[in-house]
Amino acid sequence: MSEADGPDRTILELPEKPWLPDELIPELKTRLDKKDAPFLKFLGKNLELIWIDENESRLGMTRFECNPNELFRRRKLKVSCGPVTIGLNPLLNNDLVLYRHTLVHELLHASGLLDHGSIHADLAKEISPPPKLAESTVLQEMRERVLEKLPERQWICGDCGYTWERKRVTMPSRCPKCARPFKS
Repeated sequence: MSEADGPDRTILELPEKPWLPDELIPELKTRLDKKDAPFLKFLGKNLELIWIDENESRLGMTRFECNPNELFRRRKLKVSCGPVTIGLNPLLNNDLVLYRHTLVHELLHASGLLDHGSIHADLAKEISPPPKLAESTVLQEMRERVLEKLPERQWICGDCGYTWERKRVTMPSRCPKCARPFKS
């Protein structure tokens, strides 16, 4: 371990490749239907884990080597999807709960749940719940990066004129002083 960039920021040594906990694929196999996840039985042979660029805005990505039409055909025929690469952001190495949640999310894609539907979201939360914003320095840093790029640094209530510092990405629903619906 080494210290970097601040008093409370501990950076774990980055392994050469991301790791896959042994229990994840068997757990996915017990929870997923073969109809929803036709590629799951092939994951052990076809999966490669890599680190993506740390400056990426996303935490993970799943890449199939074949094009979307061929992928759809293979999904329908229930044959192997071919090589699959899951890329994870190295920032996740500092937040193991978020690492595991992101890996589960990407493994669900790799198994054949391609859309971000309710089945995908519910399974990811059940298998590996995401950390709360207050518990994750990685999520807090990402939020700060987004806020820095936004043009408005503060909110001003259109009714009472109260001004407060922007700490959220989304627009507030009410003014914290007069409690009226917020309008800028």
